[in-house]
Amino acid sequence: MVTTHLTHWGAFEADSDGERLTAVRPWRDDPEPMRLIENVASAQHHPTRVDQPYVRLGWLEHGPGAPGRGEDPFVPVSWEKALDLLAGELGRVYREHGAEAVYGGSYGWASAGRFHHAQSQLHRFLNCLGGYVRHVNSYSLGVSQVLMPHVLGHLGLLLEHATSKTVLAEHTELVVAFGGLSPKNAAVAPGGVSRHNTRGWIGAARARGCRFVSVTPLRDDTPAEADAEWLAPRPGSDTALMLALAQVLDVEGLADKAFLDKYTVGYERFIGYVRGADGTVKSPEWAAALTGLPAERIRALAREMAGARTFVTVSWSLQRAQYGEQPLWLGLVLAAMLGQVGLPGGGFGHGYGSAANVGEPAREFSPPRLPQGLNRVDTFIPVARIADMLLNPGQPFDYDGQHLTYPDIRLVYWAGGNPFHHHQDLARLRTAFARPETVVVHDPFWSSTARHADFVIPSTMSIERDDYGAGENDRILFPMKAITRPHGNARDDYATFAELAERLGAGKEFTEGRTAEDWLRHLYEEWRLRHTGHDLPDFDTFWASEHIELPVPDPQQILCADFRADPERFPLSTPSGKIEIFSETIDSFGYPDCPGHPAWLEPEEWLGAPAAAEFPLQLVANQPRTKLHSQLDVGEFSQAAKIAAREPVRLHPDDAAARNLHDGDLVRIRSPRGTCLAGLIIDDAVRQGVAQLSTGAWYDPDPTNPTFCRHGNPNVLTPDRPSSTLSQGCAGQLSLVEIERYEGTVPNLSVNQPPAKAAANHLS
Repeated sequence: MVTTHLTHWGAFEADSDGERLTAVRPWRDDPEPMRLIENVASAQHHPTRVDQPYVRLGWLEHGPGAPGRGEDPFVPVSWEKALDLLAGELGRVYREHGAEAVYGGSYGWASAGRFHHAQSQLHRFLNCLGGYVRHVNSYSLGVSQVLMPHVLGHLGLLLEHATSKTVLAEHTELVVAFGGLSPKNAAVAPGGVSRHNTRGWIGAARARGCRFVSVTPLRDDTPAEADAEWLAPRPGSDTALMLALAQVLDVEGLADKAFLDKYTVGYERFIGYVRGADGTVKSPEWAAALTGLPAERIRALAREMAGARTFVTVSWSLQRAQYGEQPLWLGLVLAAMLGQVGLPGGGFGHGYGSAANVGEPAREFSPPRLPQGLNRVDTFIPVARIADMLLNPGQPFDYDGQHLTYPDIRLVYWAGGNPFHHHQDLARLRTAFARPETVVVHDPFWSSTARHADFVIPSTMSIERDDYGAGENDRILFPMKAITRPHGNARDDYATFAELAERLGAGKEFTEGRTAEDWLRHLYEEWRLRHTGHDLPDFDTFWASEHIELPVPDPQQILCADFRADPERFPLSTPSGKIEIFSETIDSFGYPDCPGHPAWLEPEEWLGAPAAAEFPLQLVANQPRTKLHSQLDVGEFSQAAKIAAREPVRLHPDDAAARNLHDGDLVRIRSPRGTCLAGLIIDDAVRQGVAQLSTGAWYDPDPTNPTFCRHGNPNVLTPDRPSSTLSQGCAGQLSLVEIERYEGTVPNLSVNQPPAKAAANHLS
């Protein structure tokens, strides 16, 4: 049987014998197929698949709050026993502590598909019980989601209505990419990618004569097709570079004053700072001392930007750092100073090369999705503050001008994500996860989060169930038919929640009397009837097809074109209706770590900090090439890239020679927070003074020392601090480290096998 299926990193065609995938190939219509699909078949029946429900031994013997989470063995139990125990515990917590004691985590990249979307399923279920404490924003874009509404508009403007890549390919003369245009990041998008095109549009632009300048510590952050000039400032110093570019545009009369006067507010406040209102002129010479780039190259780049149709784009990586608001805001300011916002091929972008959906023209409407119901709990946290919440119940915190309080969480319910991948300072998170009375995790695999749970509920992979899906801003909607039977006794999350809801008296509210198959048909037909003006097939015709295409009104869309044409009729959604170079709102909050206009704020951990004396390398913890975040880390393609079964770390030849290190060495990386092992790759594509270790290796703490990861997860090294008080966003991209050859006995890994099991004979 040959079936087409969809993943977050692309569509594929699979052969199956009904039990497993026997062959996996990229979808024939994908012009730039991704090898990540090779992980799917090899991971499906890996020893780390969860084959039935499990309960932690300590919880079974001593009840909620029993110590030993993350250390105890697990007891395999029947579905009936697991659901009875779990329903009883949910009932107890809601009854004794209320809905504000339940955190509905479910952050992250569960399998693609709209109905079986794990977060939607969990939140719908918890809403039927009375609600839950939720999170807002994301680890990827936590800063952008808060800052952009103040200065440009809702982030959806930049994600869904960004200038089309085809427009850039046809009109742009110079692309200045802060953080690069990474082809590996552009391989993925939430919900899926039908046709990858990053190398295509960049190659077409370059062939037409467009120049690319890639500003990043990693040369391969931009594909070879760009033939890019590589500028590698010290990581964390992009703000200084951008301020110096603004200073040159100002002092040489290159700023478009007419545009600034008509379309922006607050320029004079900002440019006064650039000119030295604080006693320091932000000149190229000033920036050269901070960035390590020659002052004359900075000055020349500003002139080049003013002399061409220039597109300024800032990757998501720059805002995933302390004071990440500043370079993101400055990218917009530079585009405004050039006066090209709203013009074909000019202006500003955020996330080109960060996800496949950025630069895809907006579709007219989104695909069907499961309604989540009403959450009757108002309490929330910024997503990257989960450890703070668990460790500090009742403590106040500020966020985006609001004064909030952390709730007292007794039960954490997680489905479809792995916080022990996304979060920073994992030893601290491990301590935080020990505090709730009960932790429940749905997962297809024994991920690091599942190993820190009390209840582990086995979920199906998308290839084991019927669904349909389309990526964000992707025009192709695929039927996603089950290709194989589920592994072991795994069940769909919907089936699990339906049985739990029935035990808790909310069965009718959750299921509305429908099976999963009924829901697929109901949601699709309801969606089709809402869009009767379009030629959408009925469900049976759609289900029998390979895919259908959703309408795209403006394939040549240009960000803010309407605003530029008529700012009175099409104002931005900012408080002023214009681009806010100085924000009265942000300024009114009085946050010293995020003032009212972009400014240079020296990070605590960068190569110019005092801590660099002990930790003289800048770690760049970027996204991996061989997997999506930590997803399918046990797959063959991901495993083949490891060195001595560890995640690889890249180091410049001069830095390796100074430490007497060689290709393939097993090394220990240490930071002020912890240590991890990694396999060394020596590569001059990495800036000197930088160590690049991608995220995604499953956290494998030493049994006696949770600050030591034996597998190579960089988040034992990264600091759990917010970008700023404004956004409380993730700052996990950069930290200071040192690297040395590992001389001890090589420790065994536990992540590639299921955790220890305890005898279940005492359970009837």
